[in-house]
Amino acid sequence: MLRRLFRKKPKLDKVKSAMVTTAGVAIRPSKSPDDAYGDLFHDVQQSKVYDDGKTFVDMVPRKRSRELRKEYELARADPNFDLNEFVNRHFYEFRPRRHEPYAPTAATTAREHVANLWPELTRRNRKTRGSLLPIPHSYVVPGGRFSEQFYWDSYFIMLGLAADGEWSTVTGMMKNYTYMLRKFGLIPTANRSYFLSRSQPPFFSQMVKLLARHRGRTRTYAEYLPALLIEYRFWMKGRKFAGEHPDMPAYARVVRMPNGTILNRYYDNKTTPRPESRREDIATAEKAGNANKDKIFLDLRAGAESGWDFSSRWFKDTKDIQSIHTTDMVAVDLNALLYMHEQTIAEAYTLIKQPLLAKRFRRAAEKRAESIRRYCWDAQQNFFCDYDFRNGTSTRKLTLAGVFPLYAKIATSEQAAAVARQIEDKFLCEGGLVTTLVNNGQQWDSPNGWAPLQWVAVQGLREYGYHELANRIRDAWLTSNERVFAAERKMIEKYNVVQVGGVGGGGEYPLQDGFGWTNGVYAALKDDQERANAK
Repeated sequence: MLRRLFRKKPKLDKVKSAMVTTAGVAIRPSKSPDDAYGDLFHDVQQSKVYDDGKTFVDMVPRKRSRELRKEYELARADPNFDLNEFVNRHFYEFRPRRHEPYAPTAATTAREHVANLWPELTRRNRKTRGSLLPIPHSYVVPGGRFSEQFYWDSYFIMLGLAADGEWSTVTGMMKNYTYMLRKFGLIPTANRSYFLSRSQPPFFSQMVKLLARHRGRTRTYAEYLPALLIEYRFWMKGRKFAGEHPDMPAYARVVRMPNGTILNRYYDNKTTPRPESRREDIATAEKAGNANKDKIFLDLRAGAESGWDFSSRWFKDTKDIQSIHTTDMVAVDLNALLYMHEQTIAEAYTLIKQPLLAKRFRRAAEKRAESIRRYCWDAQQNFFCDYDFRNGTSTRKLTLAGVFPLYAKIATSEQAAAVARQIEDKFLCEGGLVTTLVNNGQQWDSPNGWAPLQWVAVQGLREYGYHELANRIRDAWLTSNERVFAAERKMIEKYNVVQVGGVGGGGEYPLQDGFGWTNGVYAALKDDQERANAK
């Protein structure tokens, strides 16, 4: 009898997934908490009911938002009103039912720990729970405060899932993204209502390539071509309007360059404080003393879309977040990824025997590559930098975003050689690559190193034959991961690479454990190291 029940569960699971896939597209998503709760939301976030602003926006209301607003208006008129008590009574934290918590033993290796963590980090949500949006299939979350399917995190998580043969989870996460693309017209930062106005670095084409290794190129590319095209339209929306007026070269996420080609920037569709960081954003805008607070909020949101939230990369004054101007920059990493996106679409059209469409996207990719080399190559710095289109100059800032043209195979051999020298001389530390050369307390700056950027650098250098340097970076990063694991028995979000074995810091929230993309990159690079040592 029990066996029959267990056999039915996968069938029931498939039915529920199918229901979300089909019916869910037609259902309107819930409102962002800042729009839904009105004054209640503002008061909770500004009063610091919770130390972390993300806590409240992730909570689930026990009533409809309209009822909550009305009850709050009446309740707060009472002289003895207690905001904390009101929130505790009307909201709860969604905690998925879990089995006994996993903890590594003294004998567990870091590689074994990563494999053991996948079930711990796997979630499933098929109905709206406050700001958490339903998606059809199970997914792996980063961990800690991040309990959603985050966009660019997912690619690096998938690297580890692939290394451990967890292809069904990879496929499910990919299907979640095709669902979101159909429903929202973009891949949002994560499946939260307050993330629907922005995306993240577009790694979807790289996910398609990864899955194709397992399922076959023609089948995979043909299946995901419609989704690739939807995402491409999202990033290229407004290209007809960009540059219509000389003083307005940009529109949404597109920028018309002086040579007439279209490149891209990070952006957001709202000009209000981020709901999950409302208090911090308002404080930044007030300290800036800038009358145009909407622009500061937009630049903060765009910085969040970049995934680098936050970094001196986006500041006019490298020490001061109040000088943020993300939307003034053509981002070198974003454009390298969109070049790869265009090439992937071209390859898909080739595989399904549509040569004219393949040629169209290949030509677009070639134009983009030429413009990246023209505008983002800084001959003085001997490095790829972001381009400030307002000033018509390179930002002159050395950051690991500059290795993305190597990852995308856009750089010339001379440019790649110069980048490799800079990486070796200025970025490589005992524990891996430092994100920037500026130490200012921001988490995407020195002394922090991050797993995705180590991966991109290693792969990019290998594309141009710099295997010895790539291996040194790999080994240094793995040493960082393993030293911290030996001491703390956990994988973490970011590391201090200047002092090998150090933990990362800075930013708007405490250091997080888990951690999805660290696990994924560690698994892929560790397996690579072991294969190399076995030769």
